[in-house]
Amino acid sequence: MMYNQSMMNNQPEITHSHIIQIRQLIADNPEWNRSKLSKELCILWDWRSPTNQIKDISARSLLRSLDKKGLIELPAARWAPRAPGGKGADKIRDIKHDTTSINANLRELMPLRIEIVSSKQDNELFKSYIHLYHYLGFSRVIGENMKYFVRSQNGSFLACLLFGAAAWSCRDRDEFIGWDQEQRKARLPMLTNNVRFLIPEWVRVDCLASHVLSLIARRISADWENKYGHPLYLIETFVDDRFKATCYRAANWICVGRTAGRGRNDRQNEWALSKKGIYLLPLNRKWKESLLT
Repeated sequence: MMYNQSMMNNQPEITHSHIIQIRQLIADNPEWNRSKLSKELCILWDWRSPTNQIKDISARSLLRSLDKKGLIELPAARWAPRAPGGKGADKIRDIKHDTTSINANLRELMPLRIEIVSSKQDNELFKSYIHLYHYLGFSRVIGENMKYFVRSQNGSFLACLLFGAAAWSCRDRDEFIGWDQEQRKARLPMLTNNVRFLIPEWVRVDCLASHVLSLIARRISADWENKYGHPLYLIETFVDDRFKATCYRAANWICVGRTAGRGRNDRQNEWALSKKGIYLLPLNRKWKESLLT
């Protein structure tokens, strides 16, 4: 079977023919492990990131999903797979921390301190917070990312945020930006996704969330450029329908639509996921011009 190369530079549309080809690849190479299979599948389909790196982690995730559904049979895993957000995920340790109730007026805590998580010790603490208190838990972060702690003026922990890679394709977002496939491929690294935002249960401060989002918006592009050598022009996030997204709206994020409720590899409407609101925040007045040129 021949594959459309421009399609494969995006995400593969998983059809019955694709599954037949994966089965044949496994049958023809019984000595290959899962890692080898995922890398060879990327090469076969020319499945690459905007920086031309093969997307073997994504391919491995796809293969595991197909195996779980009984559509293919993978060789036995050499190691037990990670359980995203679960016990032992990414070797997350529960680190002792202060959970004293903070019930205050925002002005009493200002000016807030925004700290980039950089040391190994702070990174372990960050993962512990997300693992323990965020409903999605902590999953391994791949590629460019930024982690922040937010503290009060006296150093009390108030919140943490994780920003990672933007979604490869999102119809309503892409229509809002107005870019074509080639522009998206070239400029996608100029977007980031607010993957996690946690204010723990013991912190009860009105307007804290929207204020934190506004503070981060003022600095994240400069922080990103300092770390990775390029700026950001737009932030995205996806808010589950069970939440009202009040803090994002209050911080001037724009709701541009809703996800289709499907995984990124699902083109046959088989793998239903919860639908989410798509929220975007332009970071400067020339954001659209920067993403279209």
